[in-house]
Amino acid sequence: MARLANVLDALDLRLLRAVTERPRAGFLELARLTGVSRVTVQARLERLERSGVVTGYRPDIDLAGAGYPVRALATLEISQGALAEVAAGLSAIPQVLEACATTGTGDVHCQLAASSHQELQETLLRIDRIPAVTRSISVIVLSQVVAPRVLPLLEATPRPEPSRTRTSS
Repeated sequence: MARLANVLDALDLRLLRAVTERPRAGFLELARLTGVSRVTVQARLERLERSGVVTGYRPDIDLAGAGYPVRALATLEISQGALAEVAAGLSAIPQVLEACATTGTGDVHCQLAASSHQELQETLLRIDRIPAVTRSISVIVLSQVVAPRVLPLLEATPRPEPSRTRTSS
């Protein structure tokens, strides 16, 4: 993964920021925003997609606005060697938004969403019924302090300017 960071240059970051801020913009508008030609924008986005840096274009969905205002984080302890079984069990539960195998306290950390506290409780009970889950601890999210983000991380590393593109004025 560290190798991918070296592939991105300053133009790639300008383009990623433009696409993030204006996800419905066409190539021509992205070209205007980044100060390069439409062909350059198209070629760069295709390269970023092929290399796996850009993995899709999807809307940001507000879970509370969509009817799921209750969010929680769950830490699971699981039987040794049972990660695949737990992953399959968690994948079958729609309220599990994300699950990550971790080091430290707990083996798997999950992000959950529910329409009510009762649905959250039912979800937690369903997770506890996965045979390889030996213990779970959950906390309810009160508010989001930092929204999911990637650009600040990418922009924290100085990037070279591309050698053959015009810059914006």
